[in-house]
Formats: sequence, structure tokens, C-alpha cells
Amino acid sequence: MDLLQLRYYQAVARYEHISRAAEELRVAQPSLSRAIARLEAELGTPLFDRQGRRIRLNQYGAMFLRHVDRALSELDDGRRAVREGRDTGLGRVGVASETLLTITHLLGSFRAAYPRADVRLFQSNAEEMGRQLRAREVDFCVASQPLTGTNLESVELAREEVLLAVPPGHRLDGRESVTIPELADEPFVTTRRGNWQRALLDRLFAAEGLTPQLSCEGDEPGASQDMISAGLGIGFIPAMSRQVGTDSHVPVAWVRVDAPDCHRVVTLVWNRESYLSEAALKFREFTTSKPFMAHRLPHLRR
Repeated sequence: MDLLQLRYYQAVARYEHISRAAEELRVAQPSLSRAIARLEAELGTPLFDRQGRRIRLNQYGAMFLRHVDRALSELDDGRRAVREGRDTGLGRVGVASETLLTITHLLGSFRAAYPRADVRLFQSNAEEMGRQLRAREVDFCVASQPLTGTNLESVELAREEVLLAVPPGHRLDGRESVTIPELADEPFVTTRRGNWQRALLDRLFAAEGLTPQLSCEGDEPGASQDMISAGLGIGFIPAMSRQVGTDSHVPVAWVRVDAPDCHRVVTLVWNRESYLSEAALKFREFTTSKPFMAHRLPHLRR
């Protein structure tokens, strides 16, 4: 078997459809069919169950595909290592985060320390992060909720309390704490499903048998405080935002939430089977070498 044959098999196994795989590979269907037949002959067993023009990966095909995926991935990683070492010196590091504000200063500090590193940043929700790690589109995810999947490793970077932010003059302005049932009829500014703010909101309300009332759903958690200040609703904001302080145009009042585990946990997640460039290894070391908040504190707004 040769490398091209394995690429052909991987595509056919993914689509379970000869014509679709042929279209992606830009080869003739008869040539692709013959390549798969030669591979099966060499292995001594069919890899697909065939019913007319339909094909389905069988147990031997699925078993072989796992090894093919690993082998081709290793070769792709080797090609990437050579290319990045030649072109940029330290290579490339790709990082995904639910909100860019979480890692802006971290990446700025890293770039200052390692100017030869090629840094790529992506904004993704939790589901997209898991897919990006599995597909090796990014090296790391800075996640505010657990990412599930095989071969994923993580290290906790920070754990912080989440507070309730309300507009100035709101009925809860001046309260020291509040329970979830007291918020049952309040309109919430939050993010769409898949982001940590929404996951926390839904979890805390579900624990009380309640469903939150929503006034605004967005894709950028960092914009929530501005909308709350404008009177569009109330919302959950990390305590770090209170420590940062706010400019005069985004004032809010802060109230503690009397609910179990009203926290945000920030983790660095990576795929342990993925190739990591020198830049990626430096990034992991840089990110975990001191408290995560220390990367932000010098830049806090006054």
C-alpha cells in the first residue's frame, strides 16, 4: 500500500460514498474504486459492506481507519513541523477562546516575549473548540467550561467567582447578595447556548426548577456589561471585571449570588496526540508558569 492509496481510503471511509469521495479527491470514480479494491486485496478482507451502489464501513474498515488516521496525522504533523521551522523559526501556535477579552493581554505578553512565534487566534464556542482540537485546527483552547472528548488534556488556569451585575438604580442595587428564585422574573443579558455565561445561567436556574427570562442573547460575552449598564437587563459577569473597574460610560452595581458553585473556571486544553510546534510548547509553558490573572493585572483599567 502507498500513501495515496491511504488518502483515498480515508476519504471514502469518511463519506461512505465513492462519488462524493472522488469529487473531493478530484479523481475518476473507476480509479478510486480500483484503488480501494487493491487495498482490500492486500489486506485480505473487505473494508466495506456493499449493497448495490451503497457502501458502509464494516468492523474491519473501522479498525483499519483508526490506524490510517493516526498514521496520516503523524505525517501531516511532520510536514507542518518542517514547514514552520523553515518559515518562522519557532513555528505557529493556534489558540481558541470563547471570548477574546479573556486572552488578549496574555497573547500580547507572549508575543512580546517571543516575537518570532506566529500566533493565530480564533473565537469559538465550546462545541466548536472540541471539533477544532480533534481536527488539529488549533493547538490550545482557553475554555470557561469543560470540553469533552478523548485524548484531551487540560490544566486549570484560574477559578473566579461570578457576580450578578445590575444597572444603577435597579431594585437590587445596594443588595449584598441575592438568590436565584429572586431573579425568576428578571430579564437577563447573556450569550447564546454554547458559551460559558449561558451554561452557568441555565445550570443555576435548572437547579431551582426555573427557566431564566432572556432579554438579549449575543455572541460576545465581553459586551454584556455594556448592555447591562444601558438598562437592557441583568447578567452574570466574572468577578475580575469588578476588580478591573469600569469606565464611567459602563457603570453597574455588583451583587453576590447565593448559589452553589457560582464560579467560572478557566482551563487550557489541548489534544495530547497532536503535534506541538516549538511556539506551542513555549505558549503552554508561558501560560502555566505563573497565575493566569497575573497576565492581566498590569493592564487593568483604572
